[in-house]
Amino acid sequence: MQFHLNGFRAGDPRVHEPVGEPASSDSLPEEVDVLIVGCGPAGLTLATQLSLFPEIKTRIIERKNGPLRLGQADGVAVRTMEMFEAFSFSEHVLREACWINETVFWRPDEADRRNIRRSGRVQDTEDDLSEFPHVVLNQARVHDFYLDVMRKSPTRLEPNYSRRLVDLKIDAPTSEEIKADCSDYPVTVTLERTDPDHEDEIETVRARYVVGCDGAHSTVRKSLGNSMHGDSANQAWGVMDVLAVTDFPDIRMKAVIHSANEGSLLIIPREGGYLARLYIELDKLNEGERVTSRNITSEHLVAAAQRILHPYTLDVKEIAWWSVYVIGQRLCDRFDDVPEGEVGERFPHVFIAGDACHTHSPKAGQGMNVSMADTFNLGWKLASVIQGKCTLALLHTYSAERRTVARELIDFDREFAKMFSAPPKMEGGDNGDRADPKEFQRYFVKQGRFTAGTAVQYYHSLITAKPAYQALAEGLTIGKRFHSALVIRLSDAKPVHLGHTVKADGRWRVFAFADRQAPTSPSSGIRALCHFLEESPGSPVRRYTPEGADVDSVIDVRAIFQQGHRELALQEMPGYLLPRKGRYGLVDYEKMFCPDFKGGNDIFEMRGIDRDKGCLVVVRPDQYVAHVLSLDAHEELAAFFDRFMLEPT
Repeated sequence: MQFHLNGFRAGDPRVHEPVGEPASSDSLPEEVDVLIVGCGPAGLTLATQLSLFPEIKTRIIERKNGPLRLGQADGVAVRTMEMFEAFSFSEHVLREACWINETVFWRPDEADRRNIRRSGRVQDTEDDLSEFPHVVLNQARVHDFYLDVMRKSPTRLEPNYSRRLVDLKIDAPTSEEIKADCSDYPVTVTLERTDPDHEDEIETVRARYVVGCDGAHSTVRKSLGNSMHGDSANQAWGVMDVLAVTDFPDIRMKAVIHSANEGSLLIIPREGGYLARLYIELDKLNEGERVTSRNITSEHLVAAAQRILHPYTLDVKEIAWWSVYVIGQRLCDRFDDVPEGEVGERFPHVFIAGDACHTHSPKAGQGMNVSMADTFNLGWKLASVIQGKCTLALLHTYSAERRTVARELIDFDREFAKMFSAPPKMEGGDNGDRADPKEFQRYFVKQGRFTAGTAVQYYHSLITAKPAYQALAEGLTIGKRFHSALVIRLSDAKPVHLGHTVKADGRWRVFAFADRQAPTSPSSGIRALCHFLEESPGSPVRRYTPEGADVDSVIDVRAIFQQGHRELALQEMPGYLLPRKGRYGLVDYEKMFCPDFKGGNDIFEMRGIDRDKGCLVVVRPDQYVAHVLSLDAHEELAAFFDRFMLEPT
């Protein structure tokens, strides 16, 4: 963590100096750059990212009268933990959460099918998939961590609760008007206050952009006329967080349980060492039937869980939270206000994210994770456009990229839910549509990268290049998230994860992996790159960095050498990699790294980097690999950024 750049500051370095008018007033301004509707995981991820940009006026509203306190989602995938690191609160989650290390599978005991027996046990996450584990933590605590970052941000952003969206209208300008002036506020939002002291008061806000993170019954989505398509929901499930006494041996493991005739049960151990979440399969609903008509109580859920666990006992002492739900696999036809046929004619001003545009069952633990990933994808794009750094065309990539991910998720969830809910096969019997528990276990392992969130891949677009040079970095796939590895920082010999340098600050990263040449050699590829970036008129760093700004404020370049850190002398490195920054011109010593030979972590070997040629790996602000280039492809590097970046005015 770097601080003191512009002068010594005492106290908590995570608390930024406030800039401008604090965004924590009870009243809303008449005009905002971004209005976020909904304080769920998607909304708070976006609000947290935008709160770090004081020049962007952001507000987030919520229908409820205060922050979430308990219940709802709990699974945090390894990819989400990597994202939390970008917001600098991953260590807090690791300390508090329950780590999911293994998953166990239970099926009917063929000796007596009224009983269950353990049939399998697997590692939950494959080795070296991520530096982070799969963890479980109450969604409310995830919200708390986001809210804490927002309060400490330069804008001091706080949600405005007790606001109900009544109406949303868009004044759609022509593409010429948009290109000429991006400062208009074309979206008018009408809100009704529901707090007792201001009940029925109407507020009107004009916004440049509105993002609907307001759930499966999204008012924003309905205002756009966007439709959800997919399977109707007819499978009811109960969920409850319990404190219980049991002789079931795997109560502190993630346990997938199929009984012969009583349905299925998923046990998720929770944070704190005692709490457990139970997902309990209930009877299917008839066509057109609503789950509320069943009058299901918490006692019904406990009894169902007890039957599934037979012969083990479950004595529930306290139920912290419970609910009954039905969720189908449904997908919105588009994630913004621009119909497919008009993508080339105008640019979006209203977006939807999370459950507002895709719904699925919670059994695979993807809902909260994918929702947060939606707005982590969108946040930096909005910031870049509002700041005038990137073209408006960048905004089209949100719906294109995230709708593809949502469709893949729904296809996975449909198959996963089908296998989870199907009765288990009997040995030697007529099995019909029954599922093979062993096949379910194999499917779980096969789809491990998908459930971990690391299988997502964005394909060729304005900001994702074609894989012409992919062979130079086989383990850093274009379109996938940057797969971190331990390295040694040259300046102080500290082991650090290279991926942890990619923070949620809107900057692009260029990781320059050196060739075999010593960086002091005149033929060093790194030295030639630094000369190009620093001196050439075609340098994207020179072209797109505002006058007077730090050299790494838009594109942050870092070098990884093949030599051990004791073989290199800091003072002999290219001056570009020791930039002078801030009002005092202090030197940034954190731009150069070496392999962690002592720890057995050679990043060149681990990520398949070509040692003879080296390479450039361009990483987007949301931690995804945008391009892989040869180390000497200076003009191609510049051409890539020229596709979407704007020169400062």
